[in-house]
This record gives sequence, C-alpha cells and structure tokens, in this order.
Amino acid sequence: MAQPRKTLALALGAGGARGIAHIAVLEALDEMQIVPVAIAGASIGALIGAARASGMTGRAIRRHVIALAHDRAETLRRLSGARVAPFSISRLLAAPLDNPVLIDAEKFCHAFLPPAVPNDFSALDIPLTVVATDLSAARGAHFTAGALRPAIAASMAIPGLVKPVEIDGRLFIDGGAVDPLPFTSLRTRADVVIAVDCSGASGDAHPEPDPWETLFAALTIMGQTIVAEKLARGAPDLVIRPNVAGFRMLDFLQASAILRAADPVKHEIKDRLAILFAA
Repeated sequence: MAQPRKTLALALGAGGARGIAHIAVLEALDEMQIVPVAIAGASIGALIGAARASGMTGRAIRRHVIALAHDRAETLRRLSGARVAPFSISRLLAAPLDNPVLIDAEKFCHAFLPPAVPNDFSALDIPLTVVATDLSAARGAHFTAGALRPAIAASMAIPGLVKPVEIDGRLFIDGGAVDPLPFTSLRTRADVVIAVDCSGASGDAHPEPDPWETLFAALTIMGQTIVAEKLARGAPDLVIRPNVAGFRMLDFLQASAILRAADPVKHEIKDRLAILFAA
C-alpha cells in the first residue's frame, strides 16, 4: 500500500511590495499539486495568504496583482480613495507634523483585495492565521476566527504610513513588527513547514535617504533581526528567499518585474520539496 503523502504548512512573511514574490511560491506548489493544510501570514503575507486560503490559485492571484500594477491611473485612484482624509494644503499647514498621505487600512483592503476573499475566516478553504501587533498590549496577536478583512488590515498597518486598526476596542499595527516570518505557529500543523522570506536586503536607503526611505530601511533591518533570532532558535523545514532585494517596500507598480525576479525560485522549491517529501 502506498504511503499517504506528507502535509505542508506555509508561512508567508512581511516585506511590502517584495512580498508579491510569494505568488511565485504559490504557483510552484500548485504545479506540484500541493495544497497547504494551513497558512500563516504577516503584513503582505497575510493578504496573499488570504487570497490563497480563499481558494484562488497562484496564477489567479498573479493576474489580479498584475492587472492593478499595469493600470497605474486606476491604482492611484483607489489608493487616493483609501487615504484617511483628502489631502489639502490647508490641512498640511494646520498640522505640519500630521501625515497627509496616511492610509486607512480597511479602505485599502476594500479597494485592493480580490473579490474572492470572504468577510469571515469561517468561509476560507484553508485554515489561516493572520499575524498583527497588539499596540495596546505591546505583543503579537494571532487572528484565526471572526472578521477576516479587519484582521488583514491590521496586519498591514505599517507604522507612519497606515493608520492603526481598531478591533474590539484594541489598536493593532503591522504584524511584521513582532513576527515578520510567522512559521512558529505552524510547527504542529503539518509534516513539512516552509517559510517564504521576502524581506530582502535593506535596499530602501540611498546615500542621502529621505524620511520614508529611512523608515522603510529601519523596518527592514528590524524585521531581519527578528527573523534571524527566530531561525537561530529553531528553523522550519525549508526557508525560501526569492531574489527581490533590489526592490523597495512600496514598489507595487513594479509587480511584473518583481515576479520575473522571483520566478526562478520555483525550481528551488520543487527540488527541495521533492527531497523533503521523499524523506
């Protein structure tokens, strides 16, 4: 009698636009006819993880992302609509330390999430853990049930750029602040656990960086430090790092280029998973 096939759980990390590379990993798994039994995601990993957990294939997610990236005017229109308040010079002068481009995370999710992503965790095809940071309690939070879209919004609330999300009276920000590569919650969920690290090198800083570049470079460095410490304590079965270090955190309009850079990782995934599944 043939042995049952091993199960796989998938952790999708933070990384801003570099996290678009997660899609290449999903496509490789689809081509191997491997359906994860559990997914955990932080920040951009939560968004893409939710799309896959909703039943979308990697190829379908790619089409959705590229369609947005190639329609720059429509993407900017949606992004403008996701701001906390309309930009005005008078508002900027009245509150010079305010952020006139602050994004409302829930509006952002409404504007950019694929329609297939449901409103509740219970409607997902694959169990999903969304990692956010509980700002009120100064610790990580794992959402696995209840309203899905607010959880994704919370997980993507990058400090300084995206407004914190209130859920049940508590404030939440980006999951990457505490757990940018959330594989530890998957240890007992499957035979094989793989984690996809799209943090890349700190490529956001230039010789004379502006405040945004400095912030994003700092977030990248902090995330890499957290991941290194977690891996030293106990790594998953496989860590995949697509070659996307040359892209910046907000290079979402470069989706096609990011995916071209990430596509070669498919061969690595297939080769290494074949060994792990045969062991």
